[in-house]
Amino acid sequence: MNKHVLITGASSGIGKQLAIDYANDGWQVVGCGQSAERLQALTDINANISAISFDVTNNDDVHKKLSSLAEAPQLIILNAGTCEYIEHGQIDVELFRRVYDVNIFGLLNCIEALQSSFNENTHLVIIGSTASYIPLPRAEAYGSSKAAVAYIANTLAVDLAKKGVTVSLVSPGFVKTPLTDKNDFAMPMLMTPEFASKKIRQGIAARKKEIHFPLKFSFFLKFIALLPIRLQLATVKRMTGKTA
Repeated sequence: MNKHVLITGASSGIGKQLAIDYANDGWQVVGCGQSAERLQALTDINANISAISFDVTNNDDVHKKLSSLAEAPQLIILNAGTCEYIEHGQIDVELFRRVYDVNIFGLLNCIEALQSSFNENTHLVIIGSTASYIPLPRAEAYGSSKAAVAYIANTLAVDLAKKGVTVSLVSPGFVKTPLTDKNDFAMPMLMTPEFASKKIRQGIAARKKEIHFPLKFSFFLKFIALLPIRLQLATVKRMTGKTA
């Protein structure tokens, strides 16, 4: 029996590496993304990879494209995401809307389109971020979107358990991708997409509910999150050099 995995955000970064690695392991991979050109290049790498191009923020397009799947995937990795930062604490509603449209509503559009096929063999994997653990400078939009993603994933893990569906939340640290290449600040313990893919695939194979890495980095942030908010804020300011 062929193993099928669907991956969103597969045209670059973590999603692309996951698609390649699963295809190399013999999985039938459906790589999804917005760039038809980059997806075509991905399918040229391995014959096990097919592609579907759509914009996750367009609910009608998501439903139309995902309803065309010949076979329901046993593994669904919802990885599509974006990041923008605000400056000096100045709220920009349109910036928030762009980030939320991809990271939250894009995620929900995909789940809604696929949920009728969920069964006891389904493993739903949702990509969050360690940025959701603590308040970080300039990350009001991105961090809050990933905090919502974490809540959605963990609540679905409860509600879908009665159907036998496994839900896993992945919270990576900094991974070198076209998205993080835009960052203008130091990124501690920056990882390669190959390393991230390995850790994610290992966690999925073990059917872990939570997959977070690198462990030293993520556990440090989790420890900070246990502190009273006054100490959290003081620690973050000291870590990041923010004094105001």
